[in-house]
Parts: sequence; structure tokens; C-alpha cells
Amino acid sequence: MSSERPPTIDPVAAARWHAAAPAASPWLHEEVARRMEDRLQWIRQAPASWCHWDPVRGGLQAHALVSARYPTARCQLYETSTHCEPVARQALAKPWWNPARWGAGALQMGPPADASVQMLWSNMALHMAADPQDLIGRWHRALAVDGYLMFSCLGPDTLRELHGVYAAMGWPPAGHAFTDMHDWGDMLVHAGFAEPVMDMERITLTFATPERLVQELRELGANLHPDRFPSLRGRRWRDKLYQVLSERLPDPGQEGQLALTFEIIYGHAFKPAPRVRVSSSSAVSLQDMRAMLRKGGTEN
Repeated sequence: MSSERPPTIDPVAAARWHAAAPAASPWLHEEVARRMEDRLQWIRQAPASWCHWDPVRGGLQAHALVSARYPTARCQLYETSTHCEPVARQALAKPWWNPARWGAGALQMGPPADASVQMLWSNMALHMAADPQDLIGRWHRALAVDGYLMFSCLGPDTLRELHGVYAAMGWPPAGHAFTDMHDWGDMLVHAGFAEPVMDMERITLTFATPERLVQELRELGANLHPDRFPSLRGRRWRDKLYQVLSERLPDPGQEGQLALTFEIIYGHAFKPAPRVRVSSSSAVSLQDMRAMLRKGGTEN
């Protein structure tokens, strides 16, 4: 398996976006989170604790939905973007006089300790990570044995219409290539997860004007392709872009509005008990040894 996924992402640009992305939940992120939350009905065991990873961009309204489904679960809120943390704290932390602040469902801020949560929830973040395998590994470490991961991200069919326009005009790529759901499944297994379940759907968004379309894209993300336009473009190029989008993106099936496709990938996987093959010399971490003892031993 390649360690270069996604192969067309500029890590410097990705870090810059992560540090400066709007501290708000885009409409599409909230909608995807709502659909992902609905999938929790198939999870039989309610978590005693869960971590919401990057809730501001992932969906503040969705946080309320998950919290309502698991009202007694302890929640760990972790914002990896410094500028988003105060927004999350103000929006989601209980006031000091609220009894819920001290109850079973109390909210905690900061990175989750290793093996500390039964569910890790991450919405629409993985496709913007320059090193997704490292991020998945961090999620794996935060989960307790038998805990599970719920995540969503964009798939490779996203913005296929826009990519087609850029290619037809001879312009540099409109964005980096998004990873296929089967490759995400491979990376989950590589990180130590078990029984990954991946599925996808396509959502079509329509826009009355090219200006509104571009505004939405700016709220959702940025072009992280290494071969993107290397410098700022002027008003003349912007006007040309609007003209081309107006001519090439109208969809007769959407009453002539400009249409863009978004492929949404949903992923779910468990963290199994560690297994170690016994040889003449075996090294086992203290944390893994404790987990194996609770589960009943090693594999011969």
C-alpha cells in the first residue's frame, strides 16, 4: 500500500488551510454529520465516553444530535486548530451554573488520552489531511479496546464538473485528488482497526449564480494541489471564471441552475484487542498487555 496518499496534496498548503479555515460549520458538513448520526442507530452498545474531533468545522449542530443520543456519555472535545478552540468552547461548553457541567455528560476540552474513549467522531476532515495515515493512527490510540470510529470525508467523484471545466480550459487542477473509499479501508486496517465498513453516496448542490458557487467552495475548503495556480489572479481572470461556470455548469435537470457533485464517504471500524504472536522474544507495551489480560490472553 502506498504511503503517499493522497498523492496530490501540498502539505504546506494543507497546514495553512487548517490554521486559517473559517471557524464555522459549512452547511454541507452539517448535513453529512446529520446523515452520519442517523447511522448510529445501528450501533448496539452506547459509548460511555466519546471524542468529537474538530467539532467547529465538523458540525456544531451535529454535536447536539450526538449528545442527545448519548446524554450520559462523557464527551471529550478536541480542536486541533487553535483559532477554532475558543469558538467550540463558547458554543458547546456548559455555563458554570448548569448542573450538566458536573454530571455524567460533562464536557471536557483537550486531546483525548490514549485508550480513553469508546467512540471517536470525525466529520469531513480526513480528506484535507496531508498525512491521513498519521491522523488515523492518532484516532486508533485514543480509542479503548472495542471502541469504534465514525468518520466521513469527500470521495474522488467530488467536483467532477469543476475538474472537467478546468481541464477543458487548460487550467491547472481545481483541487487535489480525493482518496477512494477502498483505500481508506486499507489504511484503517494498516492502523490496527478491524471490520471496517465503508459506504458512499453522492449529493448534488445547485447554485443560482457562479458567485454563490465560488463562495460555497471557499467555505468548504481550498485548492491544495501542488500544481495549482502559482500566484494570485486578477479581476479579469475571476470574471472569466464566472463566465465559464455560467456557460458550462447549468444542469437542465436542475432547472438550469449550476450543479456540482459531492461524493460523501462514510467509514466505521472497531479497535480490536491487541494480539501478539509469542516467540522466543516478544515485546508488548504495558497498555496492550493490560488489554490482552482483560480479553484473555495471546495468540499462539
